[in-house]
Amino acid sequence: MDEHKENIHAEDVNVKMSNTREKAEKAKPCSRICPDEESAPQESPSQSNSDFSHPVYKEIALANGHINRMSKEELRIKLAELQLDTRGVKDVMKKRLKSHYKKQKLLQSASEGGPTDTYYDYICVVDFEATCEEDNPSDFHHEIIEFPMVLINTHTLEIVDSFQAYVKPELNPQLSDFCVKLTGITQKMVDEAELFPAVLQRVVAWLQERELGTTYKYAILTDGAWDMSKFLNIQCRLSRIRYPQFAKKWINIRKSYGNFYKVPRTQTKLSTMLEKLGLKYEGRPHSGLDDSRNIARIALRMLQDGCQLRVNERIHAGQLLSVPSSAPVEGAPAPHNPRSRD
Repeated sequence: MDEHKENIHAEDVNVKMSNTREKAEKAKPCSRICPDEESAPQESPSQSNSDFSHPVYKEIALANGHINRMSKEELRIKLAELQLDTRGVKDVMKKRLKSHYKKQKLLQSASEGGPTDTYYDYICVVDFEATCEEDNPSDFHHEIIEFPMVLINTHTLEIVDSFQAYVKPELNPQLSDFCVKLTGITQKMVDEAELFPAVLQRVVAWLQERELGTTYKYAILTDGAWDMSKFLNIQCRLSRIRYPQFAKKWINIRKSYGNFYKVPRTQTKLSTMLEKLGLKYEGRPHSGLDDSRNIARIALRMLQDGCQLRVNERIHAGQLLSVPSSAPVEGAPAPHNPRSRD
């Protein structure tokens, strides 16, 4: 549903978009990328001023400078020698090779008591499907009809689990023909589904069973800002429940991808990101679960290429805000059952 989400009317009464912060965020690089000739690392207030003065980062910078001067064929040959993936455009291969040397140096540094570079134990990918019309009127309220989650282990770099539930819409219980054709979700599927508050309780239980936010540090990841700032925000209002605390901050992978590979936002659609990374879409487009799995594949490739995915957006009082790369890195809080607004 990623391309269709972009056509949703921007000025919704339930969501106030912060364009100023959004524009400012576009210029910021992905935090804690290895220092090189292209970008310097971003420090958070919780870091000491000498974090990046460690000799290991100077060695990484020298290696990155050499990689920046390599041709595409030289990059491919070197990646093949190291038995690394040779797919993708030149900038992707550069990041991959830099990541390899960075990991080697940091592993060596960690064994000697030096710095390491990790943020979360798990990343939870979410990509909602919602009710829609072919030409969404400005006053149309999108209701979530599929709630999928795909769980990434950042240590093993694998998809380790998934969750999926369909949701019964209340405001517009009859799905449009366009919505059925786009998402593959039938009227029978939603008629037999639970209402959103009950589904959200199942989501919370699923997260709790995996000890996320308690034993393990985790973050939510989405393909764009719409899922959390618009769809979930509207749905919670319609269902008369409070917006869940664990979903108030998330990683917008489009921002992370654009900043890390240094490409314009026009090249951060799901299909384009897959293509540039040398990957093909697997499954049915606009299936929430399949979209989430493919977004997870992009996230895994980015982690393999050395991007330190971190929270970059949040919602506050219904307003979408950017999280600066200088902010302290925090995992999502432990999930709890939704509370009523009444």
